[in-house]
Amino acid sequence: MSRTPENKDTEADNSCQVAGTVLAVQANYYKVRLDAPLTRPGTRSCSTLLCTRRSRLKKMGLAVRAGDRVLVEEPDWEGERGAIGWVFPRQTELDRPPVANANHILLVFALVDPMADPNQISRFLIKAESAGLEVSISLNKSDLASFEERQYWQERLRTWGYDPIFISVQTGFGVDILSSRLQNRITVISGPSGVGKSSLINLLIPTLQLRVGEVSGKLGRGRHTTRHVELFDLPGGGLLADTPGFDRPELDCSPLALAHCFPEARYKLTNLSCQFSDCLHRDEPNCAVRGDWERYELYLQLLEEAIAREDTLRQQAVAETNQKLKTKRSGKREYEPKLETKKYRRISRRRQHQNLMDFHEDLHEEDSGEA
Repeated sequence: MSRTPENKDTEADNSCQVAGTVLAVQANYYKVRLDAPLTRPGTRSCSTLLCTRRSRLKKMGLAVRAGDRVLVEEPDWEGERGAIGWVFPRQTELDRPPVANANHILLVFALVDPMADPNQISRFLIKAESAGLEVSISLNKSDLASFEERQYWQERLRTWGYDPIFISVQTGFGVDILSSRLQNRITVISGPSGVGKSSLINLLIPTLQLRVGEVSGKLGRGRHTTRHVELFDLPGGGLLADTPGFDRPELDCSPLALAHCFPEARYKLTNLSCQFSDCLHRDEPNCAVRGDWERYELYLQLLEEAIAREDTLRQQAVAETNQKLKTKRSGKREYEPKLETKKYRRISRRRQHQNLMDFHEDLHEEDSGEA
């Protein structure tokens, strides 16, 4: 968790310190957009700086992510460089993708080329829901799908709790509606590779020219075109975070929290309550969630995965407590099993002496008793 530095509760007005927002993170460099373009005598206006991170932030465990509000120290206006000296407290935080202060997630899928996969869509939705942010879903290439296909997906997704936005990057259909939903927000755009995310961003922000990849005919999925997280200014206000595409997001939700990642289950829980507070909605009596809804079988499958993942983490934690980290002469660090304390620890001389004294006293008492 970010901490506010002493005497830096508000954004500094010191000429050697300027506040801004991290727009991109690549390797050990950070592109920071300043809150207001600054001009120094004899130099041109500067709105962004290429920054490094102060070593003290690393020692304190303060990482820097795209979307972070930061304080830049001693900016070099001529070279347009600086050093990030502090990270302000975050409103929200995502690990995958690593984005700070986002408040909206936009998932983009294609109706065709590649074909929409219900299981894949669900996994992306559940991953997005686990972040605790507002989730929107957009279906691209709707111009290539029939009216029946669009109607089918609209009705199906509505039963899941979502109202999809149908768009076509090729024709521009529906992009205005989508653009209005993104205004004045920090939106993370995500989805499988090859569904048109980069093309959509180019359409939403005409000044950009992101590299666009084609769908692989052999694999039936798109090639990755985005290599790192970067935030772009939307013309109507707000920021859009482009993230690397991936086909199967890893779910890290706990078993107890999983049901809340399904809007259908959340709706049931707002009207009814389960008999047990730790109900996993499998075979417990008087469960409010268990029932006839489309994605219930998927919920049970993901629940087993979540339980298995939790068991694995627990076993790893136990294994780590039974190991110790040692540094070899070569400098290589390795884990070795810890010796059992009671079995291998040498008894101190004081303890040995005390045991001997106790033994003599016992013998003396036995001799006195016999006499």
